[in-house]
Amino acid sequence: MTVFDNRKLFDKEKTDKSLKSIEWETPPEVFESINNEFNFTLDVAANHDNTKCERYFTKEDNGLKQSWAGEICWCNPPFGRDVPKWCEKALHEKRNGTTTVLIIPCKTNTNWWHDLVIPHAEVRFLKGRVKFLKNKTQYGQALPWPLAFVIYYGEVE
Repeated sequence: MTVFDNRKLFDKEKTDKSLKSIEWETPPEVFESINNEFNFTLDVAANHDNTKCERYFTKEDNGLKQSWAGEICWCNPPFGRDVPKWCEKALHEKRNGTTTVLIIPCKTNTNWWHDLVIPHAEVRFLKGRVKFLKNKTQYGQALPWPLAFVIYYGEVE
């Protein structure tokens, strides 16, 4: 007896399509819901077309190597192997007093989630599957994994 059908659970064509890029623009309604609370001053992982803040770092600027000091940061990093690096950077900047909110895939089974997220950040899981934007239009397929806002509140000495 089959408990579930892998062909229905994991649609390879849809998953492959959604994974062709690791950079997606956050839909305005998702960003506005969290920006209303935090009033972000710096988008640390953006490009000229998808930035959510007046001040931002592009791939060429490499936000991982820049100072985020004195800012309230928004981060929708590329959803690839470097997500833990963005969490590590946010944790470092938290210790310097900077608050950062990331929107990232929930990888709760990974070491980095347990080491960099759970002990140091507030996690707010997003309901449903978010459809990100590509070239200012809604991407047709929602991402195949759950997402969360991961919030590193700046520490003040």
